[in-house]
Amino acid sequence: MLADKSGKQYYEEMNQLEVNRTALWSVIQKTCRSRIRTWLDICTHCGLCAESCFYYLANQRDPTQVPSYKIQSTLGQIIRRKGDVDNAFMQMVMDTAYAKCTCCNRCGLYCPLGIDTGIMFGYVRGLLFSQGFVPWEMKIGSGMHRVYRAQMDITTEDWVDTCEWMAEEYEEDWPGLTIPIDKTNAEIMYTVNAREPKHYPEDLAEAAILFHVAGANWTVPSEGWEETSLAMFAGDWEACKLQVESVYDAMDRLKPQRMVVTECGHAYRATVIEGPYWAGLQTGKTPIESFHYVEWVAEALRTGKLKIDPAKKIKEPVTYQDSCNYIRNAGLGDAAREIMSYMAEDFREMKPSREHNFCCGGGGGLNGIGRYRQQRNIGLKVKRDQILSTGAKLVVAPCHNCWDAIRDLEEVYRIGIRWSFLKPLLIKMIEVPEHLKPQEE
Repeated sequence: MLADKSGKQYYEEMNQLEVNRTALWSVIQKTCRSRIRTWLDICTHCGLCAESCFYYLANQRDPTQVPSYKIQSTLGQIIRRKGDVDNAFMQMVMDTAYAKCTCCNRCGLYCPLGIDTGIMFGYVRGLLFSQGFVPWEMKIGSGMHRVYRAQMDITTEDWVDTCEWMAEEYEEDWPGLTIPIDKTNAEIMYTVNAREPKHYPEDLAEAAILFHVAGANWTVPSEGWEETSLAMFAGDWEACKLQVESVYDAMDRLKPQRMVVTECGHAYRATVIEGPYWAGLQTGKTPIESFHYVEWVAEALRTGKLKIDPAKKIKEPVTYQDSCNYIRNAGLGDAAREIMSYMAEDFREMKPSREHNFCCGGGGGLNGIGRYRQQRNIGLKVKRDQILSTGAKLVVAPCHNCWDAIRDLEEVYRIGIRWSFLKPLLIKMIEVPEHLKPQEE
């Protein structure tokens, strides 16, 4: 599959797939329970969810982009037909589930009956995966999780080598800097997005620097270090379970006090919110207390473990991209604003903001699916207009998918903005104690 450029052969073979109708209906009977069936039944087709969907707005209010229409014409039809659907229909469902919905769950916030189409499309993706109708990139991603317990082909040796390399690379500027591996009973076990060691290893160094300055007792696990889940985007629930259990096993092995997840929204959702249920944990909680990176930064600033040099605060207008997965779906909007109160002199909210903010345009795996790139680019118009309305040229985006989408937004629409994670901004403005500075020769 990796050698199949853009999935050409993969999609040609998909055209020949026969839907196993018996198996499809059997899965639905076993797994489609009262909540989803009730949602499908009580939808009044009032259309009040329409304006909640950035795809509806970006596509000139196309009625086929209304969330209720999208779910009724896909899952609703599959159930009404008792699974008696063909290849063409399933490919239409795939195109809808992966290219017309990012599972951002904003529609559920506005539905007067509490119907959450995003949750239902997550279920639809599982049905599609079980029948082989899943985008090429998502199929590869879920396979990577099964083989490497990471969304990319990074072995344990690769990971450990990268941590050691980054510590050595930055030690001259930050005396005593280390990236502790498999340290037991640490205060913090830090977990990351595989894209960091694969493509942005400096992110690991930046995290290490901030933990170092804050005096944190921390570690990374040699195994169970990756907390993202392309399997969740793909609908591969078995791989989701395998992935999250690798992180929980690291918790049990190293016995830290708590886990801190890097600047990634879906990673937090997969490991902290959804993960306990995939792993069969009756509490619905991770084995140890778990935090998103914005929570740790807010705490470090609040307690003085990290201190901002007032002269180095961001002077220009700056705005913040609220990640659907840790702001809307986990309620961390206050932590994000607390951070910005320390960092920025001219912070400007997008409208709407916090849990009401729109998806970046690339969530749900959409950023990485070549088949749907044009649809994704159209959807970016809503975020483009939100950013432009603030007058800010700098967007703080503590989420990998949001960071990527805003980067691509600038490449497509050329509106003259910059974008950044928290870590590099913080390193430029924190006060560094004298004993942590390099000694002059």
